[in-house]
Amino acid sequence: MSKALALQGAKIDFVVPYSAEHPQIDFMKIHSATTLTPLERYGLGAYDSKTVINSSLSKADADDLKDMRGVQKRYVQFVENLVSLSPAPDAIHAHDWLTMEAGMRAKELTDAPLIVHVHATEFDRSGSERGNPLVHEIEYQGLMMADRIIAVSNITKSIIMHKYGIAADKIEVVHNAIDVADFDDGYQYDVRTYKYLEALKSEGYTIVSTITRFTIQKGLMHFMKASALACSKYDKLAFLLAGDGEQRDELIAIAADLGIADKVFFTGFVRGKQWRDAYSVSDVFVMSSVSEPFGLTALEAAHHDNALIITKQSGVGEVLHSIFRYDFWDVEKLADQIVGIATSNALKESLTNDVHNEYDRISWHDVATKCLDIYHTTQRGVLV
Repeated sequence: MSKALALQGAKIDFVVPYSAEHPQIDFMKIHSATTLTPLERYGLGAYDSKTVINSSLSKADADDLKDMRGVQKRYVQFVENLVSLSPAPDAIHAHDWLTMEAGMRAKELTDAPLIVHVHATEFDRSGSERGNPLVHEIEYQGLMMADRIIAVSNITKSIIMHKYGIAADKIEVVHNAIDVADFDDGYQYDVRTYKYLEALKSEGYTIVSTITRFTIQKGLMHFMKASALACSKYDKLAFLLAGDGEQRDELIAIAADLGIADKVFFTGFVRGKQWRDAYSVSDVFVMSSVSEPFGLTALEAAHHDNALIITKQSGVGEVLHSIFRYDFWDVEKLADQIVGIATSNALKESLTNDVHNEYDRISWHDVATKCLDIYHTTQRGVLV
């Protein structure tokens, strides 16, 4: 999105909570708010529902970079210093609860309009009506203080309206996209990575995958139950779960309890571009989320010729139609859909070919155009 904005003339200062080299990025200025490495930031529990975040920002220790609240406080301090040394921005664009406090502080210091971009709420991440009270409070404050709100789907807009009491006319729905050109970088699928799965495919097996965080939000327990039911109806199935998270051990145990431990393969945390290998070996991609504001992985899977099965609670279903959909709890329907695709080459080819035509119409250029319109109508017009 930032690249598309820059191509349309936006001058961008992009603040990230870690330090890294970005040799391929010359279209915006990247600022590192901390000395954390990209890998270190993953261990802070920002998206794990079990992680307890209960300290206010005022009580957080900005020198403790092993604590999420400490990192957020350092981030706020960095943004304070940045806006004090720079001309007032035309707009402040904050993403989710992790940066809302910094965005609110920048608005206080500069009086620039604040645009809050909601990719997921705490209701989504917790997979329930509860979640972390402090995160709910931060989201409510950020949404109330925002001049405009961007939601990644109508599902997300509805949550913002009904759970936080925000007026509908303050929220603009802007769906995500993927940049297909990013995949044309010379990376080649390494067949050795999933050699055993490739052998199974040569014997007629269908590989069903999901690439996600192993958290309650992703509905993976229902997915495992549906997988076992599908195997009872059709034997030539194997399941690839790429990723990691708080539910990893529980998922391994339930695979054993359901008698499909020999059919389910866990990759662990997938680094760099290796996630493309998981898409490439897969035939069917399942997004089993209890609540998924959008779901970019579905677009990526479609680009790698996967047939898609997506819950009705996933926002990407608002832009894709050549897919199978089901309610996250309906394991029998999911099992039938998996078996249906696995036993019909014609159906699989129809789904993969038709969905290609649909996601080809989605572009970051259009997303950037909508964002710039929002900046302009909210007083000024450039992203910070």
